[in-house]
Amino acid sequence: MNQKIIDISPCISSKLAVWPGDVPVTREVAFDMKRGDVVTLSAMRATVHLGSHADAPSHYGVDGRTMEQQPLELYWGKCEVIKVNSRATAGAALNMPGAENRFSRGDLAVSEAWVPTLPRVLFATGTYPDNNTWNADFVAMQPDFVDWLADHGVKLVGVDTPSVDCAESKELPAHKRFLARDMAILEGLVLRNVQPGRYELCALPLALEGFDGSPVRAALRAIE
Repeated sequence: MNQKIIDISPCISSKLAVWPGDVPVTREVAFDMKRGDVVTLSAMRATVHLGSHADAPSHYGVDGRTMEQQPLELYWGKCEVIKVNSRATAGAALNMPGAENRFSRGDLAVSEAWVPTLPRVLFATGTYPDNNTWNADFVAMQPDFVDWLADHGVKLVGVDTPSVDCAESKELPAHKRFLARDMAILEGLVLRNVQPGRYELCALPLALEGFDGSPVRAALRAIE
């Protein structure tokens, strides 16, 4: 087994972009050894949907589980990283009035016969290239593709974009299918330097009681 750990989370700093209107990260220093204090002690204020993060079902479902109620085993175990050939389909969609920018099974850079064999799949779309710069034209997921993945045993989906739905979506159809099929979501992953293949994923959320999400430090380790 290759023991190399691949970090797939962005650095958390004041430069990190958040969803427009959400709370960016700030640091408040209460004690500082450079000022003569015994220790350095600081506090952080930020959205829980910061950088690489887990959505709790309560984020998109009124009666959904909150973050501390999510099973930890969803976020640790074998996964597959799949590349999405999204730019061509995205460009075509954006030229159609009212069309949404979404990918499905036919946009994957895999054999047409591909079906998931692991319970976690991470999709590298390449459509959110700079985590410090917000762009709204990232590609999202087709709702029926969520159902297809669930039908083939997938329990968690991760994306390298801020959302599984389009930036302008108000109905959140992909999120609704994740809720209906009881599947977990990871968003904001950094997959630009990750080769497609099979990995062990570790992306544990914090046990935040009553919260609708949690930042994660997501990492991969290659497996045979």
